[in-house]
Amino acid sequence: MQSNKISIKQFFKYLKIAISGKEQEFTSGSIRKAVFMLSIPMILEMLMESIFAIVDIFYVSRVSVNAVSTIGLTESVITLVYAVAIGLSMAATAIVARRIGEKDREGASQAAIQVIGLGIIVATLISVVGVLYPREILQLMGGEPDLIAEGYRYTQVLLGGNVTIMLLFLINAIFRGAGDASIAMWALVLSNGLNIILDPIFIFGLGPIPALGVQGAAIATTIGRGIAVVFQLMVLFYGWSKIKVGFKDLVFRAAVMLNLVKVSLGGIGQFLIGTSSWVFLMRIMSEFGSEVLAGYTIAIRVMMLTLMPAWGMSNAAAALVGQNLGAQKPDRAEASVWKTGKYSAIFMAFVSVVYLIFAPQIISWFTQEAEVIKSGALCLRIIAAGYVFYGYGMVIINAFNGAGDTKTPTWINFICFWLFQLPLAYITALALDFGPLGVFIAITLAEVLITILSLVWFKKGYWKTTQV
Repeated sequence: MQSNKISIKQFFKYLKIAISGKEQEFTSGSIRKAVFMLSIPMILEMLMESIFAIVDIFYVSRVSVNAVSTIGLTESVITLVYAVAIGLSMAATAIVARRIGEKDREGASQAAIQVIGLGIIVATLISVVGVLYPREILQLMGGEPDLIAEGYRYTQVLLGGNVTIMLLFLINAIFRGAGDASIAMWALVLSNGLNIILDPIFIFGLGPIPALGVQGAAIATTIGRGIAVVFQLMVLFYGWSKIKVGFKDLVFRAAVMLNLVKVSLGGIGQFLIGTSSWVFLMRIMSEFGSEVLAGYTIAIRVMMLTLMPAWGMSNAAAALVGQNLGAQKPDRAEASVWKTGKYSAIFMAFVSVVYLIFAPQIISWFTQEAEVIKSGALCLRIIAAGYVFYGYGMVIINAFNGAGDTKTPTWINFICFWLFQLPLAYITALALDFGPLGVFIAITLAEVLITILSLVWFKKGYWKTTQV
């Protein structure tokens, strides 16, 4: 009894330390403690990111089915922005973590500035396309004329302000690589809190602010993320983290930039493959009408809420791999991955049971449309059947990225998404007339295959020799 009390007391003690960010050393001592200290703020950070999606859907579902479908179509396009942001963030995490492990904080700061500059350039190019061609983007995605007329301004605002998405990802990746996961978490707490407050104001109107409908959701999200980015930059420039940047760092460094681009290309390609696959899946789903598309969109948003903790744990694994390889401790890096993968799989197994039992009730929180609930519940149940595999697979894939080996996950994604998932989804959903069920089955089986291939290659250990 006494030992249980002690363990519970220690849990809350470590929880407080993890959230406060006081723990700074992850290349020595207990691996379990290191995983916990990094995972907790990263899980909370990812939960905050997914709550963005849930809050938007909760309010927008009160506007119209077309409004929900607009978010689904736009998000499938904005994932291309995420692909670039996440690809660059992988390089940022890997390089910063390696420099921190090597005790080279100046090198970490130089890498941070170069990745921020590169992110701003890419985001500017995407903004131009989003501002000029929002209707054409929705039309390309299969949106019906009435949907485009109602929702194109949502697409315009979200893509036009994508620099906030880009920088929020990249700067948080810098913090994670440095082991300052709690700062990344608080940045998301700030942006999410603002989004929760601003969403109903801009969607339904308040005082002098008119009701803007689905466009208001994009405005609220962009403002919330923008203020969080200002907070992140203050932390970097005032030195409130392990990394401090100054005006002397605001110069182009060719060697650092080339190294960053080299590592990030694999990450960008990796996620472009995954997200472009997602775009094509959304295009297939649009063939079955707005109700089915809305159900699918709601289900995916709900799933993100529970996928994000697993993603948070996988980010912890990436940081631990990078720092321990930098400290010349490859065996400790590997042990960290196995432990994190086990914890992630256990969590996802629990979630899958909840989704399998309560899927219709969960979807009904967001809509009362019978067809939307039916489609969303089916999606939730089929995809949740592979959740244990997702949990383990995410950790292994991100461990490669943390080592700077972004090429291996790229090839795995190419095989599993383009050569397996897309053909299977098209054949089962359209050719064999399975309908949406065919898409859901293809998604689940592809994720299972990703986990199997990544485990086989991880055990070979080539990732331990990657230089960044």
